[in-house]
Amino acid sequence: MTIICITVISVNGLNILTGYCGQISLGHAAFMAVGGYTSAILCTTLGFSFWAALPCAGLAAGLVGLIFGLPSLRLKGFYLIMSTIAAYFIIMWGIDQLFDITGGILGVAAPKPEIFGMVLKSKASYFYVVMIITCLAMFAAENIGRSRVGRAFIAIRDNDLAAEVMGVNIWAYKLLAFFIGCVFAGIAGSLLVHYYGWCSTETFPFLNSIWYLGMLIVGGMGSTTGVIFGAVFLKLLDSLVAITGPMLAAAFPAIAAQAAASLSLIMRGLVIVVFLIFQPRGLAHGWQFIKAYFQLWPFSH
Repeated sequence: MTIICITVISVNGLNILTGYCGQISLGHAAFMAVGGYTSAILCTTLGFSFWAALPCAGLAAGLVGLIFGLPSLRLKGFYLIMSTIAAYFIIMWGIDQLFDITGGILGVAAPKPEIFGMVLKSKASYFYVVMIITCLAMFAAENIGRSRVGRAFIAIRDNDLAAEVMGVNIWAYKLLAFFIGCVFAGIAGSLLVHYYGWCSTETFPFLNSIWYLGMLIVGGMGSTTGVIFGAVFLKLLDSLVAITGPMLAAAFPAIAAQAAASLSLIMRGLVIVVFLIFQPRGLAHGWQFIKAYFQLWPFSH
């Protein structure tokens, strides 16, 4: 549940950037790494408390997002995707090179947070902290979508030329979308490293960026409800695979090792392809149909 909540925060940032503004990013895990390293370094090296380091992590990731969001002012579609992939590898290379600060490939410790002098050592106590922050992040993301800024994002996503004609400052709003989306990612990265107690580049693999986008596809682009559906669905799918993997290995010993190792990737990919073909608007769209049916029942037809 803690990992699901952290994932929801991160995917909310990607939803603002991609679902609302239409700027597809495959470097989201790198911005989480910026937030995670910022928080860990501030707490371990400079003696900051977790509560002071958390907003600093979001701000640092947002500023880095502004820098790597600059290509979005001139690039679209496939070219923007490639630039965000490049951003991921540039950031990770930079982290590894700053060995004296980040610890390089070895990483840096991330202490457990404290409340009134009490260290939150148990997973249950940390879960409540993450849950509260997740609820605040969901509230903020939902209201951003309803605000003037959110409407400008949607106008840019639907037709940036028409939005510019209507007076929307496309450059400013695209950069703002990158900033806000990366702030969410930085906060999620900070929460993740303090959950594990250690921060390294291996905590933020490139595949996570792809799966976050897959969660948006499964849940529904441009919907905060869809973020929850997508994150919960794919994370529970991983748990289901973890249970059925040993059973499959026992039933087919000849392919046991290969099947157990690749089943999670196969199932995730298969689910995303199925949703792209049969339900491109995601689970959130189906949920809207269910709600509408029961609101009109028994006169649904």
